[in-house]
Amino acid sequence: MPASTTGIGPRTARLERTTSESSVFIEINLDGEGCSDIDTSVPFYDHMLTALAKHSLIDMTIKCSGDTHIDVHHTVEDTGIVLGEVIREALGNKAGIRRFGQATVPLDEALAQCVVDISGRPYLVHTGEPEGYEFHLIGGHFTGSMVRHVLEAIAYHAGICLHMTLLGGRDPHHIAEAQFKALARALRQAVEPDPRHSGIPSTKGAL
Repeated sequence: MPASTTGIGPRTARLERTTSESSVFIEINLDGEGCSDIDTSVPFYDHMLTALAKHSLIDMTIKCSGDTHIDVHHTVEDTGIVLGEVIREALGNKAGIRRFGQATVPLDEALAQCVVDISGRPYLVHTGEPEGYEFHLIGGHFTGSMVRHVLEAIAYHAGICLHMTLLGGRDPHHIAEAQFKALARALRQAVEPDPRHSGIPSTKGAL
């Protein structure tokens, strides 16, 4: 992955985490081009993470294996945990970033809005998914409930305040993908360098 050309130093991180339930390796470059090499053994999740990389312009290498013969839950959630941790590490002290980001993204009939604050104070507000969505099986492996689990894992381990609102949607695939793309676009805006300010974007002097 290429080094950052932003003038605030390379913003890369890598982490490997192994438990009795999964083995996860992730490497990212916040100043990338959206390139990705992703294999979690959960095909629909690979599709969502590829979209996340592409639209955030964060280069991502993600490799994960786990006890998917039981359920995909551990593999999906543990990947989200590690992704949050490498985002936090790559951000460093957060000097020079825009900090806030927001995006509203459509996918056919689905529409998702995401607002993020790289605040260091993890919080998730997730609303709007239709009743029963959490039980839908997408791609043969991925249940709708996994979307919230991923958002929660990333927010809490990256130290992000994340508000995700599904404004509309019918197709389970579209509902999930609109949310991942909205997150990607909001993150892209929040983590990018602010050309007008090189310090830490907080009156407290720390994030």
